[in-house]
Order: sequence, then structure tokens, then C-alpha cells
Amino acid sequence: MRDTSQRTAPSGHVAIVTGANQGIGAATAKALAARGVAVLCTYLRLPHAPDSGSGDAPGQYDSDRAAGGEAVAEEIRRAGGSAEAHEADLSDPGVPARLFDIAEERLGPVDILVNNASGWVQDSFTPDPEDRFGRPLRPVTAETWARQFAVDARAPALLIGEFARRHRARGADWGRIVGLTSGAELGFPGEVSYGAAKAAQTDYTMSAAAELADLGITANVVHPPVTDTGWVTDEVRRFVASSPALFHVAEPAEVAEVIAFLVSDEAALVSGNVLTLR
Repeated sequence: MRDTSQRTAPSGHVAIVTGANQGIGAATAKALAARGVAVLCTYLRLPHAPDSGSGDAPGQYDSDRAAGGEAVAEEIRRAGGSAEAHEADLSDPGVPARLFDIAEERLGPVDILVNNASGWVQDSFTPDPEDRFGRPLRPVTAETWARQFAVDARAPALLIGEFARRHRARGADWGRIVGLTSGAELGFPGEVSYGAAKAAQTDYTMSAAAELADLGITANVVHPPVTDTGWVTDEVRRFVASSPALFHVAEPAEVAEVIAFLVSDEAALVSGNVLTLR
């Protein structure tokens, strides 16, 4: 959390940040709140997954994923900001509209949307039993596809649609949408449904940038570098250090600062972009 003595006055803006109980989502909620934005921190407590790359016994990464979002909201409030936490399963297509109802009731009309949450599933077309980091691989199935796309593609599309509908209905002329992506144009070997769902979310966000520009809404996507949200091992760090394409292992707060810039007034001309951070 940044020095609270440097907090700005309330901005009048209200944000929904999905997946805000840990990692980049939590850091983004804090960064926006430090700039005077009221934040609805949505989250879903997830059980320890053996394929998460954190080993058989739950570690800090799994503990963070299983945590609620109230601790993040309380930290923001202690620092003088405004925040509410709400648990929501984004795989339920009725949830996006309810999140806007809750945000409007508790904080005010939403003009910032950060699509950060992921239903991460590691699936693959390869018959290999594990990936380069020793994490178990599972085959692509209807179940892995549906779980991944429900949270990483369908939910962001419905959230963007709800954002746009309410924005137009109240005659608003300022709005910001930011999505988080991963993978690349040539696919995401070892995490194929994850990469495909993120590609779909990117496409939705680029369409929003074009279709909603006349409403004063910008829409961008951030592609973080490898970010240490608790899963990064020494082997992953060695892999990044040896890669010609990967430059840093980032901290969540570093990525959050980029997102905070994209939702600022200073970024009014930045729209329809995928910002690849290295």
C-alpha cells in the first residue's frame, strides 16, 4: 500500500475489480483506492489445486487464492479509502449484472471496470504427463474449456456489456475498461484453453474500444510479464533470466501502476491497445 499521506481526495470514480483478493487484482484495488477511486473488490475463494504449480501441500499461493476479499477492502478503508468486498462466481452468467447493482447501491455508478479474474485451468493437447516446471498436464475436455471460457471470456464480455448499457442509460461521458491477458498470437502451449480464453477477452476489449469510443470510454488490455503472485519458483526465475523475450519477474504492484495509469485522465488517448509489459 502506498504512503497514505500522499492519497488524493476522492475522485468521484467507482471501479469494479474482479479477482481482487490476491495478486494483481488486490494490488490494483489498492492502487486505485490510493488515487481516490471507490472500489468493489470481487473475489471467489478457490481451494488448493494440485496442478497449481505450488506442490502437494498448500503454500502461500494457494492460501492467497483461498482467501476472501474483505482483508483487501479493510486495508483500503484503514488507509482512508472507500472499498467493499463481495464474493461472486463469475462462471454464473447472472453475476455481472448483480455486481453492478451491488456497486451502485454501496458505492455509486461504476465508470471503471478491471477484468482481472481468471478461472485458470492448465490443459494441453500433448500426451506428456507434466510441463517443463513439473506441473501435471491434463487433456483438453469440454469441462476444462467451459470452466476457462466462462470466467476468462464470457464474464468479461457480459461485464463490458453491462458497463456500456448503464453508462449510456445515465448519459455518462467518461469510462475506462482494462482487461488482463496472457499467452501470445501463436498460442499458449501447455495452457491452451487459458490462452484461447484470454485471446477472446482481448478481442472483446478491442471491439469495445471501437464501439464505445463515442461514449467517452477507453478500453485496453495489459499483458503482464511473469508476475510473482506466489507461484514463481527459482526454476521459473531461471527460465525468465535465460529467455530472450522475458525481461523481468514483476511484482503485482508494478503491474497495478500501469493499470492505474490506463484508467487515469492522462490516458484519455490510450485506447484499443494491448500493452505488453516486459
